[in-house]
Amino acid sequence: MKILLFGKNGQVGWELQRSLAPLASSGQLIALGSDSQAMCGNLAEPAGIQQTVQSVRPDIIINAAAYTAVDKAEKESPLAQTINALAPAVLAEEARRLNAWLIHYSSDYVFDGAGNEPRIETDTANPLNIYGKTKLAGEKNIVESGCSHIILRTSWVYATYGNNFVRTILRLAQERDQLQIVDDQIGAPTGAELLADVTAHIVQLLRNQRDNSAVNGLYHMTAKGYTSWYGFARFILTQAARANVSLKTTHGNLHPITSTDYPTPAKRPLNSRLDSAKLQKTFNLCLPEWQGGVSRTITEILESYPRIV
Repeated sequence: MKILLFGKNGQVGWELQRSLAPLASSGQLIALGSDSQAMCGNLAEPAGIQQTVQSVRPDIIINAAAYTAVDKAEKESPLAQTINALAPAVLAEEARRLNAWLIHYSSDYVFDGAGNEPRIETDTANPLNIYGKTKLAGEKNIVESGCSHIILRTSWVYATYGNNFVRTILRLAQERDQLQIVDDQIGAPTGAELLADVTAHIVQLLRNQRDNSAVNGLYHMTAKGYTSWYGFARFILTQAARANVSLKTTHGNLHPITSTDYPTPAKRPLNSRLDSAKLQKTFNLCLPEWQGGVSRTITEILESYPRIV
């Protein structure tokens, strides 16, 4: 079974190459980034990725590439639309023609953040910003194509590598004496490592079972538990303090603020809670609490930081 991965240099793509390494060693995994030379892996070039899929003829396509600059998307709507909506439509159409599976990642930003309850897959989507609208359009294009698909909606993704909240907080804590962090947006920090491991589990199921039609569809996938961005930042700085890392900002001079105190070009949902029960039941999984994955990631990042003597 041949797997074609788009977005190998992103947070999730990087971890997918680890979780799918046994397939790579046997030549069954072809991983592409936007800078790949031999074949087009740039989702900003739909015709190019179409040719790539037709050339490789994979059994499973994994799309870990996306336009994720939420605020910039407000000014770069056409580019975000191409990468997040049009490119998935092309991949889905090619998957349908090849009778292949498409695994695609989406976002909690497809919801408007109303209420306090975790959202389930059948809840009405109502995105607040361009990024969320393009991600929702990508989902709809995949479903409407009729291809075999698994869409994983997730939230607050972080990793040891790349640009993410964990690395940003640690960097800012080195530079500033105090930080103000939004405390009224609630979600579940979810590691790229966890997303990749769950994806590898799903891939193994698709490879081993002849009839996988029952698992076709949309799923929510986040770590267990919820926190605010402020709570997330406080946890990060507390872990750094326990590791005796030298930072200007500690959890003692971290201050909570509201979303209205920190206006951004793109409006964020206040409630990003997602219910992952369907995923856990369908694939026989037990997802971990968010704190464990964050702790491991912080430990890896802090290996290069100076310690207090």
